[in-house]
Amino acid sequence: MKDHNLHSKAPEGDLHTKWEDYKKTLNTLSVDEANKYKVIIIGTGLAGASAAATLAEKGFNVHAFSYHESPRRAHSIAAQGGINAAKNYKKDGDSVMRLFYDTIKGGDFRSREENVYRLAELSVNIIDQCVAQGVPFAREYGGLLDNRSFGGVQVSRTFYARGQTGQQLLLGAYSALSRQMNTKKVKFYPRHDMLDIVLVDGKAKGVVTRNLLDGKVESHSADVVVLATGGYSNVYYLSTNAMSSNVTANWRAHRKGALFANPSFTQIHPTCIPVKNDFQSKLTLMSESLRNDGRVWVPKKKNDTRKAIDIPEEERDYYLERIYPAFGNLVPRDVASRRAKEVCDNGQGVGSTGVAVYLDFKRAIDEKGEDFIREKYGNLFDMYQNITDENPYKTPMKIYPAVHYTMGGLWVDYNLMTTIPGLFSIGESNFSDHGANRLGASALMQGLADGYFVAPHTVMDYLAKEAPGFSNKNNDKEFEDAKRKIERDIEEIMSVDGDLVVDEIHRELGKVVWDHVGMARNEKGLEGAIKDIPKIKEKFLKQVSIPGDDKDMNQELEKALRLKDFIELAELMAYDALDRKESCGAHFREEYQTEENEAKRNDEEFKYVAAWEYSKHDKPKLFKEQLSYKNVKLKTRSYK
Repeated sequence: MKDHNLHSKAPEGDLHTKWEDYKKTLNTLSVDEANKYKVIIIGTGLAGASAAATLAEKGFNVHAFSYHESPRRAHSIAAQGGINAAKNYKKDGDSVMRLFYDTIKGGDFRSREENVYRLAELSVNIIDQCVAQGVPFAREYGGLLDNRSFGGVQVSRTFYARGQTGQQLLLGAYSALSRQMNTKKVKFYPRHDMLDIVLVDGKAKGVVTRNLLDGKVESHSADVVVLATGGYSNVYYLSTNAMSSNVTANWRAHRKGALFANPSFTQIHPTCIPVKNDFQSKLTLMSESLRNDGRVWVPKKKNDTRKAIDIPEEERDYYLERIYPAFGNLVPRDVASRRAKEVCDNGQGVGSTGVAVYLDFKRAIDEKGEDFIREKYGNLFDMYQNITDENPYKTPMKIYPAVHYTMGGLWVDYNLMTTIPGLFSIGESNFSDHGANRLGASALMQGLADGYFVAPHTVMDYLAKEAPGFSNKNNDKEFEDAKRKIERDIEEIMSVDGDLVVDEIHRELGKVVWDHVGMARNEKGLEGAIKDIPKIKEKFLKQVSIPGDDKDMNQELEKALRLKDFIELAELMAYDALDRKESCGAHFREEYQTEENEAKRNDEEFKYVAAWEYSKHDKPKLFKEQLSYKNVKLKTRSYK
């Protein structure tokens, strides 16, 4: 095992000027010099599309891969609520420093100061970039961009596009990418799944992919590889993520030596349409912006089966407003989600399943009128009614938390490079600038900041120190060996010929992870998960059924290859959650909570990023990157 001495490589100097000063020290290449290099980018969501477009603009030859038929299908399209930026148009006291502090605080002080400040600093550039691209952000009557409060802050900094923010931002990045595809600086590979990283002399020099239409396994060489493949919350089976979202690219990199950091920091989103039956495969996310006008409540009486309209005000528990008088319904998502679980566990849940709470707009409609609410949330209300057959203008919505975003991912340094030289990871694919929890409307911010404004500088700096020459090396021994290994792995899994469909095994895995590595964890449950998950793996390896063959389009094979990685990831998540004997952000250990049931951190022992090395047979090995704070004081979060 390699002895990793983890260092963020963040430069010294003043926090407020660090990034701008650092950029001046980075090596640059002219367009003619850049043209000698080939860059592979895996994933074409917000992070991948923006990085591909920007690197191509700088002269690099970019090869971009997606398992979708178009970059426009990326999961980023589902983000409805908005994107944060410290523009302070409302003159309500917002600033880059305040956005930085809110992010550090909301993440329960489990992230790097340098990265978070850079994110806050670049947020203002993102809005300018997107407006220049024509992204139709909402505007006030006077013409200024409108924004609102969102997810655990009391200032208005969330820019939005009427419930379609992710879609519109993705179209902006896609337009920049399409322009470069038209100039032939970006070559796009649709319907390709990355299955391995190829290392030459210890450096990432290419990938192995499977063409999802004809099953052909191919190797592709390059001078550098950038992973932009999003999060892994589909390990839970039921999540808000698009069904194809997976961990495979990251996990195959992890197997090759890239450390995987904070895997158990998984975020729960509080405003999802509740589960209806045991056979659902996806949960519908609704924008958290609804909490700006909706009030969350449950009946005070347990097992109350009356309709919402029949429950008088005095018999309702507006529990978020009661517990958090300052923030009320706008408390961060980890807090709102955990409190919803508590009241439902207490027998106060609503609906046929009892695992839901009300989100009530009656007061807002009475005060502001139905037209006002329709203008702000009309598309979300329509979506809710189409799915549930209930009119949210007349009766409260039913909501419940669901797995949404993952703060864990590949460990990266300040340059966004993993522990494998030449392998970068950007957006939700890396272990996240958000820490142990993410404030609402911040995911889009990280993807675009990394893709437009960070990776292009740091990738260029890396390549400026590397001799070009890996554009056409895909027939070399390292590439052929990696390709043959993937072909053997596919043959092996196709030969099982069992009687269990992939989804059946995935659903079993998801239940174990949700029950024991979900909104609340404890030692007994985590130890149980660590025993149960290898049994699921054994069942998968001996009993999985994959009809068809591997020389054609085969979605069951796609899912099986991804599930194998999910099973190994789930085990690591349990190890990580068990090791971290504290509660912080969305990682809530039941043994570590205050008298008021809030997260109880242990800064003395756990003020670090947990980065794990892959082990095929033994327990994974933990490496620690110690976190230091020079600009903020560590305080217990309070939203009272």
